[in-house]
Amino acid sequence: MTETGTLHDAFIDELRDTYDAEKQLTKALPKLAKAASNPKLRAAFETHLQETQGQIARLEQVFASLDEKVRGKHCDGIAGIIEEGKSIMEEDFDETTMDACLIAAGQRAEHYEMAAYGTLVAWAEAMGHTEAARLLQETLEEEKAADKKLSGLAEGGINQSAADAAHPDDDEEPVGATGNGSRKTSAKTGRR
Repeated sequence: MTETGTLHDAFIDELRDTYDAEKQLTKALPKLAKAASNPKLRAAFETHLQETQGQIARLEQVFASLDEKVRGKHCDGIAGIIEEGKSIMEEDFDETTMDACLIAAGQRAEHYEMAAYGTLVAWAEAMGHTEAARLLQETLEEEKAADKKLSGLAEGGINQSAADAAHPDDDEEPVGATGNGSRKTSAKTGRR
């Protein structure tokens, strides 16, 4: 009879998965940066690449704090998200639409990572791995900040520019200050 795994085993497995995800992202982020036409978006991807390299080093510190060998385990989740991003880059979109799509691809990766790091922090805390929890929390905060930066770029004009290019005849002003291009519609008729 084989021994049943524990939360510690699941934690190490998730760490290895996340380590591999970060390694995969170091290859994908330069491609996102290269595909971006907006200089602020390109800079955001380049900055996050540097952060990701730091996050890999931080994960190596977590492994060391637990006396575990640094090893990745292929992360299918991030591989799928990266594959979707590659498909987007192969589309023939105008520059602003491509930037909006690149932001969406970047945010998919960030949300995946935020879920992984949130779980890792919670499990580390539950098991009393204080140093690991602190290091993982630091990375979680960076992932949240990267996601927020991408949202700011989208809401700061990229989405609206793409929407304006898609509907050049629509000269109505958007309602609200979200910058996401939403327009007020009548609930009864569905018309603007």
